[in-house]
Amino acid sequence: MRPLVSVIVPNYNYARTLELCLSALERQTYRNLEVIVVDDRSTDDSVEVAHRHGVRVVVTDTNIGAPAARNLGAGHARGEVLFFLDSDLALADDVVERAVELLTTDPTLGVVCGTYDPEPLIPDSLVERYRSLQLHYWISGDEGEISTIYSALFAMRAEVFREVGPLNPALRHSENAEYGHRVTQRYRIVLDNRIRGRHDHDDRLKVVLSKFFHRARLHIPLYLRRPDFNGGPANSSRGWGSLAALFAVLAAPLPALLGPAWLAVPLVLLAGSIAADLGMYRFVRRYAGLPFTLYFTGVHFLVNVTVAVAVFVGAAQCVFSSRFRRTYDLPAEV
Repeated sequence: MRPLVSVIVPNYNYARTLELCLSALERQTYRNLEVIVVDDRSTDDSVEVAHRHGVRVVVTDTNIGAPAARNLGAGHARGEVLFFLDSDLALADDVVERAVELLTTDPTLGVVCGTYDPEPLIPDSLVERYRSLQLHYWISGDEGEISTIYSALFAMRAEVFREVGPLNPALRHSENAEYGHRVTQRYRIVLDNRIRGRHDHDDRLKVVLSKFFHRARLHIPLYLRRPDFNGGPANSSRGWGSLAALFAVLAAPLPALLGPAWLAVPLVLLAGSIAADLGMYRFVRRYAGLPFTLYFTGVHFLVNVTVAVAVFVGAAQCVFSSRFRRTYDLPAEV
């Protein structure tokens, strides 16, 4: 008999997308599944939406965050396979089927992760379109064996979850990095682009920049422990692109201070920042056209500057704060 799959959907105030998420699950070609919505004390009608779809609903006592909500859902799951899915993501129809096939044919595989489609689930703004294309390109380009997890969309055997342990509930912004680090001590993690769905990305620039800043800053202690980690400075030119963008900003006053010839310095740094991820810009040009690519380039420049600042802030915190250096030490209850 095919294994039971427990789809665990943490949710907090995403009633609009939860409807689309659960409808997509009802269209899955893999039928032997249970759906558990873990509602993290939503103040909208998320619980009513979940009940309308006839799924199991677990409501937290207080707002505990997505990692802890995933752990709670796993504790209620009966399936041999756990499929973790954020409530702002609608899967393609054959995704659960493909994930089960991968996990049940390779015992060395601990986690299978998926990617986002280039189009957002609910298009609301140009910023959201930027984020959709940027994440699609970055994540899809990592297809194959990876060292992190993408927590919005991943599946694993229940026995592996019990062996590795739950996600760290203290890491609301970077639980994926720490959990991937733990999993890869014993198993492989694979990203398969056939495991995919449409995601409702953030649609405000302030929110996007804030997430980039906090995630980049919080990853620094882990990169220092494991420099080969996905996205870390040892395996990506994107880090250099972020630094070039920041130094382009810092060099911008040089022409006014030292003469027009010094304009070449910020321009060269800007060109270097773009060259560090040139394939992404070419993809956006082919997919969305030149006008949007110019907009995309401007937004991504701000992202690069934000990430570079976050790296320096994180590095300073590592120097001066032993507590920050121990961010990825597991608490006793995990």
